[in-house]
Amino acid sequence: MSSRAQSVAAAFLWACLAELDAPKPGNVHAFAGGHRMTIDDFVRSADAAAVPLSAAGAGIGARILAAVEATSAAVGANTNLGIILLCAPLAAAAEMDVEGPQLRVALGQVLRGLDIEDASLAFRAIVKAAPAGLGHSTRHDVFAPAAVSLLQAMAEAADRDRLARQYTTDFADVFGLGLPLFEAARNGQAERKWATLAVFLGFLAAFPDSHIARKLGAEKAAEVQREAKKFQAALGAAEQPAEILPALLAWDAVLKAEGINPGTSADLTVATLFAYRLRTVLPPLPNSG
Repeated sequence: MSSRAQSVAAAFLWACLAELDAPKPGNVHAFAGGHRMTIDDFVRSADAAAVPLSAAGAGIGARILAAVEATSAAVGANTNLGIILLCAPLAAAAEMDVEGPQLRVALGQVLRGLDIEDASLAFRAIVKAAPAGLGHSTRHDVFAPAAVSLLQAMAEAADRDRLARQYTTDFADVFGLGLPLFEAARNGQAERKWATLAVFLGFLAAFPDSHIARKLGAEKAAEVQREAKKFQAALGAAEQPAEILPALLAWDAVLKAEGINPGTSADLTVATLFAYRLRTVLPPLPNSG
C-alpha cells in the first residue's frame, strides 16, 4: 500500500471506531449491542473493509464490491453497506492530488466520473449485502444489469434515500451539517464520543431516517425524528453530556425492542468522521511549501 492509501485506510478505521464509541440510540455502540449484532461485528467489519475501500487506483464500484465481499467473509452479515457506499467516493477523492481542505472539490470530480461499470459492481454489492427493505424498482433495479452510471442510478433514488442523495449533492449533508456539528462540539472541548453523538442526533433530528422509513414507514421515521429533536436540545443544554446518558440509553432500549434502527443517520455519521479525519491527516502536497 502507498503511504496515502495507508493514511486513508487508517482514517476509515478511526471513523468507524469513533462512531461505535458514541451512545447512538437505536444503533449498535459501545454501551449496547442490538438487532442481533454486537460491537465486535462492526469492529471486524471495519477491519475487513478498510484495505479494499482504500485500494489505490481502484474504481468506486470496485472498492464498494470488494469491501462488501470482505465484510461478508469476515462477519457473514450486512453491517456496513451504507458506510461503504458513502466512504468509497471519499476514499477515492483523498487519493487525488489535493490537500485536506480541497477534499470536497475532489469528491465532486470523483462523483461526476462514475460510469456504468461502477453501477454494475455497486449493484452486485447491494444484492450481496441484501439490506433490510431492499425490493425491486421500476427503473435502475439493482437486480438487473446496469444501464446508467452509478451517479444516475443514485439520482433516481435520491428523493427516497438520503445516502443516494449524497451522490447528487457532493455530500451536502456530510459537509454542510455533519462536519460543522462535529467541529463545533470539538472546539467546545466536548469529548469525541459526545461530539459524535451531536452529529448523529443532528442527522436524526434534521430529516426522517430513510432506513427507518424503508423498513417501517414514513410515520415511524417522523416519530423518531421528533424524539431526536428533544434529545438534541437536551444535549445542547446539558452542563455535562453524561447527564443525559440514562435517558438516552432508555430510549436506545425502546428503539431496539421495537426493531427500529436509525441506520442512515449512523452511516452519515461515519462518513462525517471519515471526511473530518481525511481533512486533518492527509499529508500536504510536495509543492505546497
